[in-house]
Amino acid sequence: MKKFLEEFKAFALKGNVMDMAIGVIVGGAFSSIVGALTENILNPIIACLGGTEVGLVTPLGSTGQVINWGAFITAIINFLILAFVLFLILKAVNKMMSIGKKEEEPAPEAEPEPSDEVKLLTSIVEELEKLNKK
Repeated sequence: MKKFLEEFKAFALKGNVMDMAIGVIVGGAFSSIVGALTENILNPIIACLGGTEVGLVTPLGSTGQVINWGAFITAIINFLILAFVLFLILKAVNKMMSIGKKEEEPAPEAEPEPSDEVKLLTSIVEELEKLNKK
């Protein structure tokens, strides 16, 4: 059990998990900003252009229950805005990561020119091979 807890502690304190936790918190805050944008700015603009209220509801019989189409449309708009922004952020992060990797990789070294002795031995070996083939 102690080993299990040590492994969990190592996992939980890794940079990736901490980065993910920070991302979730920032994402929640950003989600509220996008919600405010759609409810307070985009929905009134859509209502003015379309001549109808975005808060469309459909009553369900005499029970008093309604289908709130406007809230559903607002949720779709929120999702699309969040997905687009996350796509842009992920694209930028991947670009930065690829730039960092290119800088870290050392340039391949050219093979050094063989010494005169190696050249001489190579030519001797080639001549001996020619003689053995005959």
